[in-house]
Amino acid sequence: MADLTTDFLGIKSPNPFWLASAPPTDKEYNVRRAFEAGWGGVVWKTLGSEGPPVVNVNGPRYGVIYGKDRTVLGINNIELITDRDLYTNLEEIKRVKADYPDRAMIVSIMVPCEEQAWKDILPLVEDTGADGIELNFGCPHGMSERGMGAAVGQVPEYIEMVTRWCKQYYSKPVIVKLTPNITDIRKPAAAAKRGGADAVSLINTINSITSVNLDTMSPEPSIDGKGTHGGYCGPAVKPIAMSMVSEIARDPETAGLPISGIGGVTTWRDAAEFITLGCGNVQVCTAAMTYGFKIVQEMISGLSQWMDEKGHTSIADFCGAAVPNTTDWQYLNLNYIAKAKIDQDACISCGRCYAACEDTSHQAISMSADRVFEVIDAECVACNLCVDVCPVENCISMVAMEPGSVDPRTGKTVEKDYANWTTHPNNPAATAAE
Repeated sequence: MADLTTDFLGIKSPNPFWLASAPPTDKEYNVRRAFEAGWGGVVWKTLGSEGPPVVNVNGPRYGVIYGKDRTVLGINNIELITDRDLYTNLEEIKRVKADYPDRAMIVSIMVPCEEQAWKDILPLVEDTGADGIELNFGCPHGMSERGMGAAVGQVPEYIEMVTRWCKQYYSKPVIVKLTPNITDIRKPAAAAKRGGADAVSLINTINSITSVNLDTMSPEPSIDGKGTHGGYCGPAVKPIAMSMVSEIARDPETAGLPISGIGGVTTWRDAAEFITLGCGNVQVCTAAMTYGFKIVQEMISGLSQWMDEKGHTSIADFCGAAVPNTTDWQYLNLNYIAKAKIDQDACISCGRCYAACEDTSHQAISMSADRVFEVIDAECVACNLCVDVCPVENCISMVAMEPGSVDPRTGKTVEKDYANWTTHPNNPAATAAE
């Protein structure tokens, strides 16, 4: 049986599935239910400074993008950090951690960008017995207008400065949560590393407006006729999150920096993909809010079964395995040639592949009078669009041409050695390097 136990920064948890700092981790009741359901850890919803609690809106807080059959593809939220008293949160964290010593307990924090504010709150958090802290440098709404959240995360110098403060006044692991609302994610990650961060987590939510009510002419969610931008999360942001994770994992300045992956993790496969890109664990929010805490049981069983099938005995066996295969476009092998292949036995003659290719691609699929669709190799550039639009899984596939064969589209012989493209004289990157 595969061992799903993770050791992230010396923090052990029975599996790599943590709940992200969000509404599901706002209070003791929820977190206890989460641990009973099987979650390996939680990041407690962001705590603020001592004093009057933050006031959240008393109206709709979420906007949604739906897919087919009202499947939730993404949620936009305008909720702020916890609106519960600081000391109430601290007491609950302490109780829960004492009752679940085998689960990871991380506390998210966001206070003004002043040394004294961090110096004041960090000892209070450390006294709870929590395993570490996560610095919320990502919230894109409400708090950013107050000089916190993404307002800090978008300035590498601030990230480095605050991280140094936290490493000075706190003895346990410090995780820096990064905002995706920035041009180059590598810069804030490098700043966190310079400041002494033990790890980074990403991505936080993406600045967004999901819809506009065309009757009231206000963005949704609407509060008394007015709307605002919020933070977007869920399955729709997964591709963005994975790209940013990979940039940090393969950049020489941040390579080796532990990463907690966040962004659209809904299934065990999503988690496995994040892990192959260098994540030591994953954090989940939207999936739990959509399906409830017990979805983690499917994630655990699915990941365990896949690991058994692949012969992986631990998470470490495949952590970062895809990083060496993630590269810049200029290093892709232009000697590799593939062609689309249609399985006529599986084809249902719907014509989607033909319509897509004929109208928007390379006119590489023919249609006979009796609706038999075939690939025209001399026109096919292997763009994969036909595979993507086909409603029948595995009906269309991309098949690599044998080395030494002639490409009917170009008349050129397919190179015999795909492996040497990085040093091939036709590779502009190799030529430039010389």
